Amino acid sequence: MNLRTYLDQGQPLLFDGSMGTYFASLPGHGQDRCERANLDHPEEILSIHKAYLEAGCKAIKTNTFSLGSDLGGEDEALDVAMLQAACRLAREAAAPYQAFVFADMGPAPESRRMPPAQRYIRLAERFLEEGITHFLLETLPSDAGVAEFSAWLKDRCPDAYLIVSYAVDFDGITRDGRMGAALLRDTAAMPGVDSVGFNCVSGPHHLLAYIKTLNLDGITLSVMPNAGYPTVLGRRTFFQGKPEYFSDKMIQLVQNGVKIVGGCCGTTPQHIQALARQLTAPLPKILPKSAQQQDAPPTPQPNPLWDKLERGERVIAVELDPPADDNISFFLSGVQKLRDAGTDLVTIADCPIGRPRADSSLLACKIRRELGVEPLPHMTCRDRNLNATKALLLGLSMEGVHNVLLVTGDPIPTEDRDEVKSVFNFNSRKLARYVSSLNEHTLTTPFRIFGALNLNARNFAHQLEMAVEKEACGVSGFLTQPVLSAEALENLKLARSVLKGKILGGIFPVVSHRNACFLNNEISGMRVCDEIIALYEGKSKEEAEELAITISTAIAREIAPYIDGYYFMTPFRRVELITKILANVEKI
Repeated sequence: MNLRTYLDQGQPLLFDGSMGTYFASLPGHGQDRCERANLDHPEEILSIHKAYLEAGCKAIKTNTFSLGSDLGGEDEALDVAMLQAACRLAREAAAPYQAFVFADMGPAPESRRMPPAQRYIRLAERFLEEGITHFLLETLPSDAGVAEFSAWLKDRCPDAYLIVSYAVDFDGITRDGRMGAALLRDTAAMPGVDSVGFNCVSGPHHLLAYIKTLNLDGITLSVMPNAGYPTVLGRRTFFQGKPEYFSDKMIQLVQNGVKIVGGCCGTTPQHIQALARQLTAPLPKILPKSAQQQDAPPTPQPNPLWDKLERGERVIAVELDPPADDNISFFLSGVQKLRDAGTDLVTIADCPIGRPRADSSLLACKIRRELGVEPLPHMTCRDRNLNATKALLLGLSMEGVHNVLLVTGDPIPTEDRDEVKSVFNFNSRKLARYVSSLNEHTLTTPFRIFGALNLNARNFAHQLEMAVEKEACGVSGFLTQPVLSAEALENLKLARSVLKGKILGGIFPVVSHRNACFLNNEISGMRVCDEIIALYEGKSKEEAEELAITISTAIAREIAPYIDGYYFMTPFRRVELITKILANVEKI
């Protein structure tokens, strides 16, 4: 029977469970690669397929989940042999049961050598050669390459059936920071995609709760959760979700509109059998939800900084490093002086150069609440996982802080790496996309997202390319590294012509010859031209400070036509130096 005809009859399509975790649970196979077993242990792979089919599933996946990450590598002949064996075994198992066979394709790794769409197409061509025309793209963190692949598949094989499945946590967020609801909507609209849904990461309870929040109109939804959550015992991973519990939740998913069901990690033939039994019985109707009085939606809060930028007024941002101890008196007095000197925004670094300092977000909340100063906390990808990042963003929003600067973050110093571990769940682009998703689906008042732009990069074309990608991920403006050379000025002009977002031009007052040499040799992203360095030779502290004011004022005047505001970095806590420069800048 044709698959579309089968689905049109109204009966859910039941898939198998997890080949990978089931194979790994067998004696002696805990460390074996599952796909290699297509060649080395074909009888065991065939037996697993048959166990799921005997349990009652109507569709099975080829044992090829991870092959897409290898295809095109050094041993492509072996990869092709594993794929061909997987197709043969799946077809052999499915034939007596008249079950559908799906080519199983996991997420394509990030690679400039072979983009995701190209990798999917290359793999699909092999499956089509083997006579497989049903495809499952599963456990995806994003839709990279999906639109191109689905269009190619539709053109190459019009009768092909394509399911696209994303891996989301219980909040509906992928590891790339993408919102499942947006992926569901966008992917369902792609020509060539027949079904879209979710698998892996989450158990059936959380995916059921999440599905209930979504608008499923016009979507053939697929859901294949894990069998609960894993437990590690004696260096082995176990999924303790019971088959009856799993099947009860899956039936509720069917009642809520899911058309294609199955299981992912930890889902055994027993889980599928329990679900198959319940699917053969008449399903009770779900009563429509009664209309309830809805509270009026909260009103978004104003964003004074962004409102000023949108009016075309130039803003002044000053960076002040957070204290390294719990004495906040200097920091607060410095913020007051900057406020009184006309500063619109105080930016606060997040543990610069990987050394611990007072938390930038807590300080941001404090100065806004106590001093009425608009803050811009930096947020790195180095020290927080996804949960901590979301929790912090929610707290900032509650405190009325609605501007953040997202940076990848300096690495932990080498000498500290045995004790202090980096996280780096995201880079700054993925983090920006995640915050943008929260803006769209979670937050009453959206964050305005700023990014860093290194005007001193040796390969500025690449830096500018990344900035364009950041804008596509939701970045609204950029704070640049300081302009202290003719090359940096030219790069700023180029950035102005290419980028759509607001630009705050960086100015760093060099305070001595030694300071200039240190910046050039020790600080990543800094570049002081030889002409400026020469001006500081032999200068006293007082003479050097006057020179810093003169040079910084001249730079501010020179970059003015290409920026939306200034971004001053305070050297050595010299707040008074910055206030003197600000007095000159007011006249520009």
